[in-house]
Amino acid sequence: MANQLDVVLINPGDRKKIYQSLGDDHSSIEPPYWVAVLAAYLRQNGISVALIDANAENISPKETAARVADLDPLLAAVIVYGSQPSASTQNMTIAGRICQELKQGTKAKVALGGLHPSALPKRTLKEESVDYVIDGEGPYTLKALIDARRANKSDLRSVPGLWYREEGAIKSNPRASLIKDLDAVLPVAAWDLLPMSAYKAHNWHCFQDLDHRQPYAAIYTSLGCPYSCEFCCINAPFGKPGIRYRSPQLVVSEIEELVTKYGVKHIKIIDELFVLKEQHYMTIVDLLLQKGLDINIWAYARVDTVKSENLAKMKKAGINWLALGIESANPDVRDGASKRMRVNDIKKIVNLIQDAGIYVIGNYIFGLPDDNLATMQQTLDMALELNCEFANMYCAMAYPGSKLYERALKEGWQLPKEWHDFSQHSYDALPLPTKHLSAKQVLKFRDDAFHRYFENAAYLSMIEIKFGQRVRQHVQNMTKIRLKRKILED
Repeated sequence: MANQLDVVLINPGDRKKIYQSLGDDHSSIEPPYWVAVLAAYLRQNGISVALIDANAENISPKETAARVADLDPLLAAVIVYGSQPSASTQNMTIAGRICQELKQGTKAKVALGGLHPSALPKRTLKEESVDYVIDGEGPYTLKALIDARRANKSDLRSVPGLWYREEGAIKSNPRASLIKDLDAVLPVAAWDLLPMSAYKAHNWHCFQDLDHRQPYAAIYTSLGCPYSCEFCCINAPFGKPGIRYRSPQLVVSEIEELVTKYGVKHIKIIDELFVLKEQHYMTIVDLLLQKGLDINIWAYARVDTVKSENLAKMKKAGINWLALGIESANPDVRDGASKRMRVNDIKKIVNLIQDAGIYVIGNYIFGLPDDNLATMQQTLDMALELNCEFANMYCAMAYPGSKLYERALKEGWQLPKEWHDFSQHSYDALPLPTKHLSAKQVLKFRDDAFHRYFENAAYLSMIEIKFGQRVRQHVQNMTKIRLKRKILED
């Protein structure tokens, strides 16, 4: 018993259900950075850890449980984090199935943590086959829980952020305090525990070289976001808007390790908002320039945080793509979602970024509460005019942990029946209705808009000029895939 493994951390995923056929070649397979950094934190505190990336290895819940049974840990913790707001909730269906198999096929106690469980901890404990739900960021809770399990303690009141049952009654402890020193608690991730050869960058991230989308990595340089957009749930584990930073030196040393030890070239900076605090992101840029690494980075920015004088340096450091949350062309719709920008500002910034040789991903949302067919058409028209090198077309979804979710419950709006139906690309996807449109109208507009954008002659011509005939053909092959939607068949 003395040598028993303390914990197995599990990253759940179901690419087929979430992405349909787009999961075969167009979407990324992203390393679960948060799970790997939790593993590193636990390891440096003397806790023995194994990690199973069920998503990357594409293994079933039963196969996952069989692996855990062989490892025979004290605790199996399924971490449903996700690197963008939707990713946690849409993976709850498969996470729940993994937990069921763990309870049936292993002796381990089972914990469930991540963004969605933090948004709905009580409901998660009630609905899922788990012993514990981790509410909050996770590192302090996991360590305290494992320490209690090691000591065979039945009294769990000292484990912060834990939801559990005691004699049939649901109990909860106050959340752990937020991590103050990110460098101490978020060291270099335990990359050695991950199947590094399995990860693959997005197709667009490698438009410059489509044949080499691997190896791929994704890292945080900060946690949280200071803004409070209505449709976003990113701050659910933190309890409030705000942002905390890892040191640029640690970030760059981790990137250097990924390049030199694992041969990584393509890197995603997961931060909800990388281009925000100039001193932070430009110090990272300066350090990357000193290292002279051959890397291809993409990161998130806001239109109102981009500074033109920094773009040339960012490009030279390997930042080749910036994703902008443009959301809507209509100021009333956008302001209703707490996102205040002028259309002229958007056009100007997109042009400045492109002039510096950095490619732009425009992110657009259809079906915000004030949207109608005319305002959604305005957004599509703006997207066509901007003609960014790539675009993500989303429907407004009421993700648990967002203000939109609270509003949907209050207004009695219909929500998806299953958690995987929160996926933007799934067969059973069910977006929100607006004040003027049904969910069916919103989803049909979004799917048609996707094809209008990527089949547009001006877009295809631009892509061919910038990336060549092969990439143009790749995009045309992508648009041959029409997502099947249950709501549109009814």
